[in-house]
Amino acid sequence: MPNPKRRHSKSRSAKRRTHYKAAAPSVSSCSNCGEVKLQHRACPSCGFYKGRTIYIPKSA
Repeated sequence: MPNPKRRHSKSRSAKRRTHYKAAAPSVSSCSNCGEVKLQHRACPSCGFYKGRTIYIPKSA
């Protein structure tokens, strides 16, 4: 495999790295209590998921 003859500049490396961004997690509201929760996960405040109670959360 051939190797590069010259080093890549900082700006060239930065141009390549511009697409490495952290994406914000997708959130939705709970159908039972209306709290904001992560998608495809049980609600942390009421324990509800897909029309049924998965677990009973502890009282704070």
